[in-house]
Amino acid sequence: GINAEYGDDVIKKAYRKLALKYHPDKNKDPGAEEKFKEIAEAFEVLNDPEKRQIFDQYGEEGLKGGGGPPGSGPSSGNFNGTHFTFHGNPFATFSSFFGDEDPFQSAFFGPNMGGMGPNISGMPNMGGFPSGPGMSTMFQQMGGGGSSSRTPAEKEVYLTLEELYQGCTKKMKITRSIFQDPHGLSASRQEEKILTLDIKPGWKEGTKMTFNNEGDVYPGKKAQDIVFIVRQKPHSVFTREGNDILYNTQIPLGDALCGNTEIVVPTITKEKIPIPIGDSTVKPGSKRKIKGYGMPLSKIPGQYGDMLVTINVEFPEKLSPQQKSAVREMFPK
Repeated sequence: GINAEYGDDVIKKAYRKLALKYHPDKNKDPGAEEKFKEIAEAFEVLNDPEKRQIFDQYGEEGLKGGGGPPGSGPSSGNFNGTHFTFHGNPFATFSSFFGDEDPFQSAFFGPNMGGMGPNISGMPNMGGFPSGPGMSTMFQQMGGGGSSSRTPAEKEVYLTLEELYQGCTKKMKITRSIFQDPHGLSASRQEEKILTLDIKPGWKEGTKMTFNNEGDVYPGKKAQDIVFIVRQKPHSVFTREGNDILYNTQIPLGDALCGNTEIVVPTITKEKIPIPIGDSTVKPGSKRKIKGYGMPLSKIPGQYGDMLVTINVEFPEKLSPQQKSAVREMFPK
């Protein structure tokens, strides 16, 4: 549970930091408003000694179910059937907490935003406390909930499609804080370290690499883990869809109608693949598949996805009277 030493001042400092970080007026990320609401709900519990004791003993389900063990009903436990329902307005909680103060004039929203300085999460510009679900996360971030380790710090790693195709090695410089204060309010010193990321061919967006115990260090707890999350940079030519590579091209209307030509398709490996167009007409949006020219399958070495080519037809902006007459003659009603 939460130690007695984590008093109101620590709870309020944690709420201030998290609420400023996720306030929808400042944080436009998807999900920020929901996190803002969860933080307010958590604060309403943590700021009430009785509710805080119920949560610490029985968890969120026990708190909302009436103060007893999950599933035991509202009359269970030793808390007189206390039942917690959040009022649903996180802005009211925010306004009540800050009063007439303008919190956005403080140092919390400096050039890096995020509210907690450049290194509080253990890595530069990672933006502070890790995110997570509601009350449980708020408890963990203040050293409670019986957890022996901190929530992992996450950082996104942006890679080109070529790097994800070939695989590569990335060197990432991290800065972690060594805390003597169990509340994590001030670091006694910082350490810099280089971590090596071994990117496997074919890895997809969202793939995670975890480095255990490489993050911030707090007294009496395991060091924080660091998780790198793969993100793919947009490509100027190709789009990835699973293990396939998508390519769009276009041909003139004359070639689409007459055929007997070919399309030359570039690939991620710089190879050029000709696709013959036969005697048939080509409809706009027609597709061709080039087997084995997609992304490598990371879990099945030697196998690849496909390249899917979409053929669009380039129509002229305008026809001359003679062209219109010829078209009508060739394609009568």
